[in-house]
Amino acid sequence: MAEYADVAARVEGEVKRFSSPQEVIAFCQERGIKMVDLKFADLPGLLQHYTIPVTELTADAFSGGIGFDGSSIRGFQPINESDMLLIPDPTSAMLDVMLETPTLTMFCNIKDPITGEMYSRDPRYVAQKAEAFLRSTGIADVSYWGPELEFFVFDDVRFDQTTNSGYYFIDSVEGQWNSGRDEKPNLGYKPRYKEGYFPAPPADTLQEFRSQAVLKMMAMGIQVEAHHHEVATAGQCEIDMRFSTLAGTGDRVFLYKYILKNLARQVGKVVTFKPKPLFQDNGSGMHTHQSLWKDGQPLFYQAGTYGLISDMARHYIGGLLHHAPALMAICAPTTNSYRRLVPGYEAPVNLVYSARNRSAAIRIPMISPSPKAKRLEFRCPDPSSNPYLVFAACLMAGLDGVINKIEPPAPIDEDIYELSAEEAASIRTVPGSLAEALEALEADHEFLLRGDVFTEDLIHMWIDYKRYREVDPVRLRPHPYEFHLYFDI
Repeated sequence: MAEYADVAARVEGEVKRFSSPQEVIAFCQERGIKMVDLKFADLPGLLQHYTIPVTELTADAFSGGIGFDGSSIRGFQPINESDMLLIPDPTSAMLDVMLETPTLTMFCNIKDPITGEMYSRDPRYVAQKAEAFLRSTGIADVSYWGPELEFFVFDDVRFDQTTNSGYYFIDSVEGQWNSGRDEKPNLGYKPRYKEGYFPAPPADTLQEFRSQAVLKMMAMGIQVEAHHHEVATAGQCEIDMRFSTLAGTGDRVFLYKYILKNLARQVGKVVTFKPKPLFQDNGSGMHTHQSLWKDGQPLFYQAGTYGLISDMARHYIGGLLHHAPALMAICAPTTNSYRRLVPGYEAPVNLVYSARNRSAAIRIPMISPSPKAKRLEFRCPDPSSNPYLVFAACLMAGLDGVINKIEPPAPIDEDIYELSAEEAASIRTVPGSLAEALEALEADHEFLLRGDVFTEDLIHMWIDYKRYREVDPVRLRPHPYEFHLYFDI
């Protein structure tokens, strides 16, 4: 432990950047690294890893790759074509500050050992292809992404599903439902439902937890702008990272989740990014800020227009809104996502855009008049998603809007939740379920195929996986509330 602390202290706040395998190998030798952890994402978006002793990290490992069983990874290979290769990315190398043993971590791409081609179902590769496609269009040379992940920190969670039973139980010292519990003593200060935004400690019991998480994130190269308690009771939080490039932000989202989950476990708590874990309080979103730049200049700003946005930004919005039903299959990809996407809980169900208005699916932040700050906030995605695929899909939808000059509906500045039934009826909304979103993706995905960013094979695998491993298993099981509704029939 002392040896690890010494290594960590020497790199705290100093995230070294590497450009070659040789630099990574030399760093490992200089810093006494013992293990190398190779990270990648499965198709649904769960972080995977494979660890090797540092003695196995050679230049050949970077070029030839390291073998693994692709048939055991969700959404990847059939068992008769299981052999795959991890290709470490030296530019992503950094010290893993969550581990006691001195460990270097790297993100990997995936290659087929037979064809020698990069793997079309590798989500990180999809993100990289989206960036390459953007450059090939000449529209812009870089896109910037700033996701706002919300999450819950609970003290206890239990759940099970059997033939004759099904339940979940969540608890939190902050939970308003515990205001009358005999805690010997109960100290009160439990945020009321929908009133968790921004009470100071002692009502916010997670200030120190978030601060420690931020320090860990910064030590692993994530620039953090702020952290705070979120709206819901029972420990809903948010930590805001600074924007970065598309694939790079995807890497950072996975590190963000990795750090929070492991730090919570160390202090006897649990973090979940499930969109709607609590009934009758707000769910967790991943509001995604995005912008296009070229030659160092922002392309979404124009003085004297609505929201100070350019024609390009408006058409980009048009593409996002036009393809939003299909996008939801990727951006809100779980059956639980649609427990969040309902009116009344600040959920962005209305497919319109607006300046400042958080009841719209797309908001134009008006906090700063600077052209460099002009961006769009797409509020429908949630943190159960695979960030590589979300950012790539949003970029492709936005670019389709720019290429085809798709005009969005007129902006709405009123609180959409307060519109009359007649007025609200004219506004398109997101799909009401994952099944509907998958049908929309099946019918509308040509825009994703440009530049071979997404492939038909990946789209078909995604739809089949979600239908037969998620939608059907939930659909076939009795819901606990059905006993309340129907048992006495």
